[in-house]
Order: sequence, then structure tokens, then C-alpha cells
Amino acid sequence: MEDVIDRFLRYVKIDTQSEENGLYPSTQKQFDLARMLTRELSEIGASNVYLDETYCYVYAVIPSNLPEGFTAPKVGFIAHMDTSSAVSGKDVKPRIITYTGEDVDLGGDGKYIMTLAEFPFMKNYIGEELIVTDGSTLLGADDKAGVAEIMAMAEYLLTHPEVKHGQICIAFTPDEEVGNGVAKFDLARFGADFGYTVDGGPLGGMEYENFNAASAMLTVTGRSSHPGAAKNNMKNAILMAMEFQNMLPVFENPMYTEGYEGFYHLGALNGSVEKAEAYYIIRDHDKEKFAEKKVRFQAIADYLNGKYGAGSFSVIIKDSYYNMKEYILPHMEIMDRARDAMNELGISAVTSPVRGGTDGAMLSHMGLPCPNLCTGGGNCHGRFEFASVPQMRKIAELLVRIAEKHVSHI
Repeated sequence: MEDVIDRFLRYVKIDTQSEENGLYPSTQKQFDLARMLTRELSEIGASNVYLDETYCYVYAVIPSNLPEGFTAPKVGFIAHMDTSSAVSGKDVKPRIITYTGEDVDLGGDGKYIMTLAEFPFMKNYIGEELIVTDGSTLLGADDKAGVAEIMAMAEYLLTHPEVKHGQICIAFTPDEEVGNGVAKFDLARFGADFGYTVDGGPLGGMEYENFNAASAMLTVTGRSSHPGAAKNNMKNAILMAMEFQNMLPVFENPMYTEGYEGFYHLGALNGSVEKAEAYYIIRDHDKEKFAEKKVRFQAIADYLNGKYGAGSFSVIIKDSYYNMKEYILPHMEIMDRARDAMNELGISAVTSPVRGGTDGAMLSHMGLPCPNLCTGGGNCHGRFEFASVPQMRKIAELLVRIAEKHVSHI
């Protein structure tokens, strides 16, 4: 049976970055991993293995092996194949180090150094083997760690028939990082009664709350003129966009928020005197505060249109996903079984709100309750991303135990 780490090291070398372009999937290279997973699922003996050649979803089933007199719901496990576009995911060079708490020079040239001073939470990993990169790329633990752990679980269950479980439904999705992970998801083909996304952080993490999320595109139309004759004539779209940003609440910014605090995040600003475009994301756990944030965003544009002229500021706001809490609360036994499994394995369960979103958020909204579980990864979406070797192995074991925990005697 293949070790979860060997799987992970193979998967991260495949470039699967998604893009904001409105296509489904957003990048064809995600099929490279999808086809590999499809082949591997067939090789280990999974049933109903299916690759959606149009939208790049992978589905598979591990059939129930319960004896007469036992029953279990159909449990789903989901992870996404794409990686963030924040840092390159091409030519990833993973390596395993033993973390001592000392500075880690990722590339060996002093350019990218991971320090305990900058990442104080790393003290929790002292003594562990960590998988890191050379600093030129992200690692891809988000969420190839989850992919590898689900694959390891699947192979274990298929090669250990003495472990009793109900039907296990598996899915790997594209484009989660651009908010379209389940845009074309086939719930009927997936077939689960509920699911778990395996897309979290440190060992023990379990989440059933996440942000309500929206994207916002601000387009500013200015007017160019010769700088020497610009008085009362020029309207600099870049400066106007900066004025818009300065009217947003200063401390409702991701750099200053934590826990349940929401924010506006300016992710990109491009432009010239004539035209500027600013891309934002808007987040809040509270539904009412989320609505208020969107109203304020539009109100600022309306106010500045009054100052600079109608049509100077144009806003398009699009909801991305919603807090899954209200869909999970009626089904808290899903969380309880996962917590019980952790307790049996000596894992300290930690429930906290997700300061982001998962495929599970939209799946819950679509009628499939789907909280989130840990993967053992950290520092996601950046050059200092890593994955813990012992935590990944423990999580693969945890998924097996969760599958067992849902079995009931009639």
C-alpha cells in the first residue's frame, strides 16, 4: 500500500493552478491531475470511477461491505485539485526537512527564509518532519494534501475488508480557489447523504462555519489631459480608485482582522489616468453584516459619482458562497462522529470558524451538509507553505476511522 506522503509528493509536482477567467474549468492543466487520479482510483479497485471530461470532476465509490444487520449513510469525502494563483505552482520542488525551530532557508541563497519570529505558530511543529519547497513556488498542500489523504483512505479501505463501512463517495474538484469548485458538481452522481471536505489546516481542525463571500469589481473612468494643463480638467482614475479605497473602514482589512471579523480586501489594482480597475473580495461570517458591507461598497461608489460625475465609478458585486453553519446545525451528528473519531485516535479536536471558504460551503447550500476537516498543511497560498508528515499520516488514519464511525447496528 502506498504511503500518503509518496502520493502527495507526486501530486504537488503537477501544475494545477486555476485562474479567474470565467471558464469551466478555468485551466486545462487541471486535467493532468484529474486523469492521474482517475487512473489510480481504477488501479486500487474503486467502483464507478468517472472523469467528467467537460468540467474536470473526478468521482468514485468504495462500496459498502457491511454484513446483514448493519447500516450506514453514504459518506462523502471531497478535496480540490487546483492551487492558488497567488504564487506559481509550476515546477514545484518538494523536500522533507526536520524542523528544529531554527530559521529555514528554503532556497539556500537567503532569499526566502522561514523564521519563527515571522511565523510564531511554527513552534507547534518543532521536531516534526515538514514538506517544504525551494521558495520559488507554493507547495500545493492546499489542497493536494487532502487529495492524497482521501486516496490513502480509499486504498486502505479497499485492501482491508475487515474494516467495516458503508458506501464511501469520493470527489475531486477543480477551481475551488477561484470560487467555482462546485459550479458544475453533479450531486446525483456523487450520491452521498452528507460529506466532509478535507481542506483545512493543522491536525484536529474541524469547521462548520465560514465566511459569507462576494467578489466586487470596481471600474473607475477618468479623463486624461496634458499634466501642464490639467487643472480642473484631468480626472486621474488611479487616484480616484485610491480615494475609494480610503473611504472603506480602515480596520476592516484582512491585515487587522481575526476570528469572526469580516473585511474588504483589495486584491488587485490596475490602470492608468483614463481607466482603473480594482478587484475586491468582501467577507463576513454574519449574514447581516455581510449585506451591510455590500451596501456600503455601493454607497461609496454612488457618493463619488456625485463628486466626479455619473458613470465615473461602476461596481459589479457577485456573491461567491455563504456560511454553511445554518445548513450544518440541523445535522451536528456529522461533526460529533468526526470528533469521536479524533478522540479515539488521541487527536485534540479544535472547532473554529473558517476565515475563507470551502467547496463544502456551497455544497451545504445546495443541500449536501458538508463541514471541513484538517489536512496538516500550513502557510497556504504562499512560498512558505508546508505540510506536516506525521499530521498527514494521522489524518489519513482519521478518515478511515470516520468512515467506521457512521456504521450502526440495526
